[in-house]
Amino acid sequence: MNDESGGEVADAAGSAEGDGDDTVRIALMCVRNAGRSQMATAFAERERDRRGLGDRVEILTGGTDPADEVHPVVVDAMAELDIDIADREPRAITTDEMATCDYVATMGCSTLELDPAAGVDVRDWALDDPHEQDLDAVREIRATVESNVVALFDEFSDPAEGETATDDERSQE
Repeated sequence: MNDESGGEVADAAGSAEGDGDDTVRIALMCVRNAGRSQMATAFAERERDRRGLGDRVEILTGGTDPADEVHPVVVDAMAELDIDIADREPRAITTDEMATCDYVATMGCSTLELDPAAGVDVRDWALDDPHEQDLDAVREIRATVESNVVALFDEFSDPAEGETATDDERSQE
């Protein structure tokens, strides 16, 4: 099953097309799924493509109380990098879905607790909420999100596996 961005999305049971023993599952979540987690998902999809990991990395996103739309200022900030998230819709994500992941990154707005026995590496990126912030503030949040996503991918993949940009190239995109 594919999401609107063309990426693979798992069903609630946690299975996905092409599941294999070496598939890395990442969930990027916040309460509203309308800002930080949408940026993180777009950067994760880009990083997956750059590294040639389309068959090895599955990305889930969602919120515990999804908004009606992605924040317009977030859409504008991502458009500056030629990343179009205008058609994305916030969605719900369940604890069951997250429990099937290798990594779960919350954006600083969650008290998420998963069973430690599930073996999920949960991180809280403690990001400011871009809702009702000006574009300059959202740009700063965007830069931190991008950096966090790249660092996460660096932990489980070799940059030499696919085409990767240098930090200078990333900042110019």
